[in-house]
Amino acid sequence: MRKLTLLFTLVAATFGAAAFAEPAVSFFDLKPNRLNGKQENLSEYKGKVLLVVNTASECGYTPQYAGLEKLSKEYKDKGAVVLGFPSNDFGGQEPGTSQEIAKFCELRFKVTFPMFEKVKTKGEGQSPVYEFLARKHGAPKWNFHKYVVGKDGQVKAAFASSVEPDSAELKKALDAALAE
Repeated sequence: MRKLTLLFTLVAATFGAAAFAEPAVSFFDLKPNRLNGKQENLSEYKGKVLLVVNTASECGYTPQYAGLEKLSKEYKDKGAVVLGFPSNDFGGQEPGTSQEIAKFCELRFKVTFPMFEKVKTKGEGQSPVYEFLARKHGAPKWNFHKYVVGKDGQVKAAFASSVEPDSAELKKALDAALAE
């Protein structure tokens, strides 16, 4: 028993207590930090449909911020929310600090939808948010990959970076999730 306790202590010290944490059952179980560093319990979005996007400020797809903001405003009263998660995983295209990202989004694209701290979307050190999203629909292959999360906290669809925020297929997926 002493050896087992020592092993658990060693694993926890090496990988943190999260090494023993159960994987999230629902997207609403997660608690990432907003760009201002304040933790947000995603359970606050229960009953809403979410469009979760990994963003980057120096990417060819960065102009999609404008479309995401427009979509956010269009779907807000319907019960859908866009959530942005900056990532530097692809081509080092999000090198900024949280403050720099917030300023860029506000000044360049007038972003009003919730933005979170930079996360790792794939590989070792993958954030719990992207571990959950990728479980059934795969990790993003590039910046501005989109996941539709239903009112039940489960991923309903995923879209490649090339799918624009105003595309018929993305809106169809959002509408279908809202109708459930």
